[in-house]
Amino acid sequence: MTPTAGAPAAARPWIDDPFSEAIRTGRGPLWLRTADGRRHRLDVERWCAPPDAADRSLLERCAGLGRPALDVGCGPGRLVAGLLALGLPALGVDLTVAAVARTRRLGGPALCRSVFERLPAEGRWGSALLADGNLGIGGDPAALLGRIAQLLRPGGRLFVEVEPREVDERLTVRIEDAAGHRGPPFRWARLGAAATAGLSAGAGLVETERWSVLGRHFLALTRLPEDPGRCVRPRGPAAGPAGPGAPGARY
Repeated sequence: MTPTAGAPAAARPWIDDPFSEAIRTGRGPLWLRTADGRRHRLDVERWCAPPDAADRSLLERCAGLGRPALDVGCGPGRLVAGLLALGLPALGVDLTVAAVARTRRLGGPALCRSVFERLPAEGRWGSALLADGNLGIGGDPAALLGRIAQLLRPGGRLFVEVEPREVDERLTVRIEDAAGHRGPPFRWARLGAAATAGLSAGAGLVETERWSVLGRHFLALTRLPEDPGRCVRPRGPAAGPAGPGAPGARY
């Protein structure tokens, strides 16, 4: 059915909700509100601050590879700026205009684009980052890991932040601010280390390191060499309604 001329566009998560304003101001609080009433804090102030010791553990591992890095869901750009400060070429990707603008103000290149859209240098990135809960993008971590594997060069590494406890959840959530204002619903996921490692093999990735800093937990997943007999088809997030007009993926 063709939309009625002049009809308002459907609200978009992370864009037409309290997240954009919080990124512009650098202040929260914000939460992901689940359908069953739980709330998960979004640490806006930390994302807008300079890299901390946990962030530096990611940056140093990327720099140690000596190849360009891709920050998926770069937010306000602290990791992109940190990589550039270490002399490593880096690119941020985020759907939120305010996040991309803030990254660029820090001097970092960033694209306002979905990770499931065409990106520069596909199959040639030396490393990729999924920090700050971004493993949840689209609510289908298997699809996301498979997409990241396509972006990496053989032997390239994905550094991914996981939940501090063993959890494996697929959720419908909304962004909520302190005044109770909520954005449109969208799909999300929360995974601990075991669940993430369990999905990695199907994406052509293998766990090569696990570490924790300041209560945050990380895995390094290395892309395996190409196997001529194996074909991983690109796909977007799993289908399924998340509410009227709600897109399936964050990036």
